[in-house]
Amino acid sequence: MKNPQPVIGLDLGGTKIDAALVAGDGTTVLARHSLPTPAGEGAEVVLDALAAAAEAVRGTEAAAIGVAAAGVIDPLSGTVTSATDTIRGWAGTALAAGLASRTGLPVACDNDVRAAATTELASLSGQDGSLIYAAVGTGVGGAVAVAGRMLHGATGIAGHLGHLPSPEAAGLPCTCGATGHLEAIAAGPAIAAHYARATGTEAGPLQRVAAYAVHGDPHAVSAITLGARAVGSALGGLANALGPERVVVAGGVPRIGALYWDVLCEAFAAELMLPLRELRPIPPRVGHSAAVLGAAALPRTLPLYTPHTTGVPR
Repeated sequence: MKNPQPVIGLDLGGTKIDAALVAGDGTTVLARHSLPTPAGEGAEVVLDALAAAAEAVRGTEAAAIGVAAAGVIDPLSGTVTSATDTIRGWAGTALAAGLASRTGLPVACDNDVRAAATTELASLSGQDGSLIYAAVGTGVGGAVAVAGRMLHGATGIAGHLGHLPSPEAAGLPCTCGATGHLEAIAAGPAIAAHYARATGTEAGPLQRVAAYAVHGDPHAVSAITLGARAVGSALGGLANALGPERVVVAGGVPRIGALYWDVLCEAFAAELMLPLRELRPIPPRVGHSAAVLGAAALPRTLPLYTPHTTGVPR
């Protein structure tokens, strides 16, 4: 899509839908709206809510819609191929086709973390940028770009870093149904759960554990540093395999304090081969708008589903 008309970007999360009308320059937000995600009411109601959010910012010149959504999103088929129960009945949803039929606009879709990572990839110099992007929050998501291209993989699963094997998570159940994955020890709820196991208390919010760590609680310090070390080690190993120019760590967990970030960076550096010795993780360069701006960029790079698409998108 080469026409620099405004595009609607939709960021669908488990609790909120963020919508923006983004100008043809890809960065100027012309209108913005948000509404709660009806996550417990089923996929059709969520599609209705996405359409309502798009309508709220649409204006008269919107050329297309880009959707950055939670779950494993296959942009070639426009479907949600796998998802947790955060959004009830989300797996199997014909996301692009369903939204195109509701709005009358062409739709492109991708995973939310990959969409956010496109803003980082675009800021790399040249056309051959390589990037590892991790998002550590309620879960652990990610994206990988090589030679200037975001990797999607079979069924859109590429970049799900939270499901790498992690020695620190040995024996712990993961949200995907397996055991021993990074998300089981490094996600925010997983860090809080580790603290609860160590103290025999109920798991509270991560922010409470972080506050305990600031005051020297050894169990809180241990839970936070274990999660941070697991992420740092995993990303360092991936860096050796992929040789990225940039490694970005986003999400709510890295913002809990210097303890987490310092341990993550130390564990990352310990894994690096000599040619990468200067590489260090950095926070995202675009703030909370990364996913919605990345969503607005999708119609320019991914297949578009029109309201009448019945098979292969254009």
